Amino acid sequence: MKHKTSEILTMLRQEHIAAHMKKLPEAQQLSMVKQIEDLDFSVLSADETNEERGSFEPLFAKTLSEIQSDSDRYTEIGIKAIKEGKVGAVLLAGGQGSRLGFDHPKGMFNIGVERELYIFECLINNLLDVTRMAGAYIPLFIMTSAENNKETREFFEKHNYFGYSSENVWFFIQEQLPTVDTNGKLMLADNGKILTAPNGNGGWYASMAKTGMLKAVQDAKIEWLNVFAVDNVLQRIADPCFIGAVIDSGKVSGAKVVAKAAPEEKVGVLCLEDGKPSIVEYYEMTDEMLNSREADGTLSYNYGVILNYLFRVDRLNKTLSVKLPLHRAFKKIKYMDESGRMVVPEEPNAYKFETLVLDMVKLQDDCLAYEVDRSREFAPVKNKSGVDSVDTARELLRLNGVEL
Repeated sequence: MKHKTSEILTMLRQEHIAAHMKKLPEAQQLSMVKQIEDLDFSVLSADETNEERGSFEPLFAKTLSEIQSDSDRYTEIGIKAIKEGKVGAVLLAGGQGSRLGFDHPKGMFNIGVERELYIFECLINNLLDVTRMAGAYIPLFIMTSAENNKETREFFEKHNYFGYSSENVWFFIQEQLPTVDTNGKLMLADNGKILTAPNGNGGWYASMAKTGMLKAVQDAKIEWLNVFAVDNVLQRIADPCFIGAVIDSGKVSGAKVVAKAAPEEKVGVLCLEDGKPSIVEYYEMTDEMLNSREADGTLSYNYGVILNYLFRVDRLNKTLSVKLPLHRAFKKIKYMDESGRMVVPEEPNAYKFETLVLDMVKLQDDCLAYEVDRSREFAPVKNKSGVDSVDTARELLRLNGVEL
């Protein structure tokens, strides 16, 4: 078995890993063989995705005023779906808080000032609002990473799930992909361990399938999954009005969007590409697209996504047979060098391979763009200071009556 693994590594031009294995004790060699057997090495031949983009058109949103005029009806539809157990929620919580100077899962970050208030706690509080309204718990699936799974689970247990029902929470680990250096060589995380990283936010559904979570979805007869990111502390989860609007529209997916603050704002914009829902990144937009306006003066490409999507489960199942594009991200990644020394780089040094949830949107037949008020639902915590930072999120939490 080890001989075969060595041959595979040589074939992949990763002889340095085979040489490292030979120096290890028997138990560590066996452990490394198992890791190698479980990893997807097709990424080693993957180039950066430079797909030809199609023909773009604006996708207009159901606006705040339109939603407001029908909000009672939408909310009633959404509440009914929740009470009937048709709605589940998926929290993408695999990230670390390293950009915040916090060496733990990002959701564990304390955003409080005078009191403790964790990012996870903010999100659970928002979910509890819906639970109280509907009189029913929403099944919550929390995607962690191999790196932060244990710490995340222990944190939820220690804090008694912040008042949520532990029987309605499932944790699952996101699939990992190998990282490579600038020469395409595999790297070591430690003795006998190849360096890997989570496979991006687009890997959530495939990871649910791989870990058996889809059986829980199937057993519970869940028809809709609301997927959302950990770093938006004002994120409204399983929002009955949003769910009701998507169901009422007859569409198979929905995306919460915010009106852009300015034409050049660095957000991905929901649009149509060759007639199908898609997302165009800010750096892909031409000047004409950036500045094009409708007759009423609003930007044609006006609605930025905030990573809060609603997908129909039967349509998601069809995406499992599709290999999502891999995107390479150049990052600063700690590794072990050949002498056994841990190296913490000051500059980006390695490539992570990621799938993106926006590529899942492109696999849907249609998508309802649902506008939300950014001051009430969009407070991302991405940086320690400045734009989309701890400070700006605190300011928005206070604006929404949250005591810090």
